[in-house]
Amino acid sequence: MTVHLEAADGVGVIRLDRPPMNALDVATQDALRQAAAECSARADIRAVVLWGGEKVFAAGADIKEMQAMGYEDMALRAGALQESFTAVARIPKPVVAAVTGYALGGGCELALCADIRIVADNARFGQPEILLGLIPGAGGTQRLSRLVGPSRAKDLIFTGRMVKADEALAIGLADRVVAPDQVHGEAHAWAARLAKGPALALRAAKEAIDTGLETGLETGLAVERGLFAGLFATRDRETGMRSFVEQGPGKADFG
Repeated sequence: MTVHLEAADGVGVIRLDRPPMNALDVATQDALRQAAAECSARADIRAVVLWGGEKVFAAGADIKEMQAMGYEDMALRAGALQESFTAVARIPKPVVAAVTGYALGGGCELALCADIRIVADNARFGQPEILLGLIPGAGGTQRLSRLVGPSRAKDLIFTGRMVKADEALAIGLADRVVAPDQVHGEAHAWAARLAKGPALALRAAKEAIDTGLETGLETGLAVERGLFAGLFATRDRETGMRSFVEQGPGKADFG
C-alpha cells in the first residue's frame, strides 16, 4: 500500500508511503481517490491531514511510468488523474496539508487540494512540468492561479522554478511555516480543533467558498443564502445558539 488512512479522535490522516520520494504513480493516484472517498463518507472523520512523512511530501509524478505513455494512453488516463486530486479537494471537511521537503509537480498539485498548507522551513514547492515539455495536468493551472493569482501562477508554471518556504508564505502558497519536526503536530492540532467544531456548518462554509471561487459572485451569493438558511434546520445551529445565550461565545460542544 502506498497510501494509508488512519483515524483517531475525529482526525483522519492520509499518509503517502512510496519511498524514497512519494512519486505519484497510477496506483498511488487511485489509492488517494479511495482514501479521499473514505474520509468523505466516514462520520468518525471530521477533519483530515495530508502527510507525506518527515522527509518529503511528494516529488511529483512517476516520470518513468509517464515516459512510456503516448497520447492515447494519457488521453484515457488524464481524467482519472484529475479525478483523484479532485476527490481530495472535495472532501466535505477541513483538510490541511502538512508539507516537509519537496512538493513538486503532482505533489504541489496535491497540496493545493487542501484548505490550508502548514509547511516546514525546508519545504520546496514547484510546478516543473514545463521542463519536461508539459504543463501541470492534475489541476495545477487552475488551483494555483486561483490561490496565488494568475501572474504568479504563470511565473511558476512558465519557468518551472522552485519556491522556498518563505516565498511560498509571502505569495499565499503556504499559510504557516514551522520547523520540520513541528509540521505534523501543527497540522494535526489544526485538524483536531476543527474536528470538535460544528461539522455541518464547516461543511457548508467550505462548499460556499469553493463554489463561489468556481462560479461568479451572484451564483456564490445564492449558494451562500441556501446553505445559511439550511443550517437553521440543524443541531449545529441549535447547539451553538443555545450555548451562546446560556454560556457566552465559544463554549459550545458540538461533539
